[in-house]
Amino acid sequence: MKNSTRSTVLISTAIVVLLGALSVASLVTGDADLSLKEIWQGLLGNDETAEVIFWNMRVPRLLVAMLAGAALASSGLVMQAYFRNSLASPGLLGVSSGATAGAVGAIGLLRYLTELVNDGTISGVGVEFGLKIAGQSLLTMPLLAIAGAFIATFMVMTLARSGASTERLLLAGIALNAMLGAVSSYVLSIMTLTYERSAQILFWLMGGMEDRTWEHVWMTAPIVLCLCLLWPLGRPMDLLSLGASEAQSLGVDVKKLQLKLLVLSTVLTALATAAVGTVGFVGLVVPHILRLLVGAEHRRLVPLSIVGGAAFMLACDILGRYAGGLRIGIVTAAVGGPFFLWLLRRK
Repeated sequence: MKNSTRSTVLISTAIVVLLGALSVASLVTGDADLSLKEIWQGLLGNDETAEVIFWNMRVPRLLVAMLAGAALASSGLVMQAYFRNSLASPGLLGVSSGATAGAVGAIGLLRYLTELVNDGTISGVGVEFGLKIAGQSLLTMPLLAIAGAFIATFMVMTLARSGASTERLLLAGIALNAMLGAVSSYVLSIMTLTYERSAQILFWLMGGMEDRTWEHVWMTAPIVLCLCLLWPLGRPMDLLSLGASEAQSLGVDVKKLQLKLLVLSTVLTALATAAVGTVGFVGLVVPHILRLLVGAEHRRLVPLSIVGGAAFMLACDILGRYAGGLRIGIVTAAVGGPFFLWLLRRK
């Protein structure tokens, strides 16, 4: 037990140090590379150019990447505990696609209603004011992404209700991803003449960290609350892994716990997707790597998934920037795809 605890402490320390190093690397890397000295001067406000780049571009991008990575990794861990299936993850089960469809639907709906107002089909000061507020509100995109994610979660649970076996979950995920992808593609197809909107939708479909601002930081801020609510559930998740009846006999309210896990995982996925678009495999790769390192106890895995997910997302973002500006969704797919195939063969 002592050796196991010592090993966990060493691995946890290494991940935290890695996150710190990646954070510094993220701050100095970009179209305009900054030295550590320039970063420091920008932090103190002594260099106007470095200050603008640091506070308006690098720091928001860093925070959004960390929060989104922590959310997706934690959501994947929760789904694996809920379904008692190590191949469950937000991307594979279609929850991320549901959130993306909600976000893309929000863009399309706002454009459609705006056109109706401009054509005079619908009118009224209240309607115009409401559209203006909805278009500028920080809540519009996350709320519709959350709605889409919950619809996808309900559908995958319905499709897999006869048993959450690997085959059923994967088949349900494939079907949902295809259906929800068709919704997003349809919205994109009817907006091809509107460059700005089309670019927004393509961003959500591919995932990206470009042009993240403080608005996106505030959009992802509720992730912190969700992670704080998830942290104490590590031990109940360990008991749930023994089986529903065993967990119930040990004092766990299984239905209440499952509801909490389902809601938290769905909201975490939706908030991350609303900020950075569809980014796959984070919720699959990070929990698996951590299990190989520290074992299957969720009391350890929950906090480590939060830190590990943030580090993984930062690493992929930095790699994408060094590769000529690759979207982060492409990088995570390039890393996670082979990893998933290896897991599938191993299972």
